[in-house]
Amino acid sequence: MDSIIFDVDGTLWDSTGICADAWNTVIQRETDLNLIITKETLKGLFGQLLPDIAKKIFPNYSTQQQLDLIDQCCQEEHRALLECCAPLYPELEETLQTLSEKYRLFIVSNCQAGYIEVFLQSSGLGKYFEGHLCPGDTGNAKADNILQIIRDYHLISPVYVGDTAGDQQASKTAGIPFVFASYGFGSATTPDYTIKSPKELLKIF
Repeated sequence: MDSIIFDVDGTLWDSTGICADAWNTVIQRETDLNLIITKETLKGLFGQLLPDIAKKIFPNYSTQQQLDLIDQCCQEEHRALLECCAPLYPELEETLQTLSEKYRLFIVSNCQAGYIEVFLQSSGLGKYFEGHLCPGDTGNAKADNILQIIRDYHLISPVYVGDTAGDQQASKTAGIPFVFASYGFGSATTPDYTIKSPKELLKIF
């Protein structure tokens, strides 16, 4: 193995509390919906593509209205996350520092353009990652973005670390091993590896 590609939400940090507040601000400001988004709501949605999330939250709006609203939610969460870093999972920086001494580290997440940059800036962890991609950058889903990272950075034997069945499927489609972060938001069946905290990556690799 020469490299590790990470998911963000449910793998590196838990931004659902801050994001829920930000999304509720937009919903109250821009709609007449009697709707309150909670952390648990977002834990069940994060990892999906944004248009799919928008369709589930705003089903009675037109597609364009859904996209406009979800974009405003994303911009509001960016502002909030830059003001206050979301909780990082225990011993994350120490783990990344140790891993980066031996492996090249990357991020691929199903998020909007700018979100990974917000994570890197807010957390102060940007120095450990060599590159990143998301659908907001490329218009492509996770498996294709993993493959683009592999091509662009000439990776030989990467693994992917994520917390959902979607992450597992993307890893399978990309043809690389999957490490399941069981402390995150989702579930997985028969992953190649399972960790209960980021630090357990050091035991595997």
